[in-house]
Amino acid sequence: MAGCQPASDGPTLQEAPPATYDGVETRLLDEDLVNFRAQMTGVATRADLDAYARCAAAQYTLIRGYSFARHVRTTITEEGGVWAADAVYTISPDLPRGLQTLEAEVVTADCAEQGIPTV
Repeated sequence: MAGCQPASDGPTLQEAPPATYDGVETRLLDEDLVNFRAQMTGVATRADLDAYARCAAAQYTLIRGYSFARHVRTTITEEGGVWAADAVYTISPDLPRGLQTLEAEVVTADCAEQGIPTV
């Protein structure tokens, strides 16, 4: 039975600090082309930051009165534990051509369920 008892003097598993969402800067580049600069700390994977930028894009799309967005590109950098995404999306009232499209209402609802803030 002693083998089933947790060891009290061995190494312990440290929890990573939770990710923090440090804000998104939005810039309208053209009538339907938008740049999002999102910043986070405590990022577990690049996908965390990409999701944050995608959530911002979805909410901004709704704010502008549109229903769809299409991902154009995202550049991710990290410096001193601070991660930054520079993402560009097109926004439109109709489903755009392309593979990386998102329906803004669906994505925004998913972001809320996951606790990812939007714009």
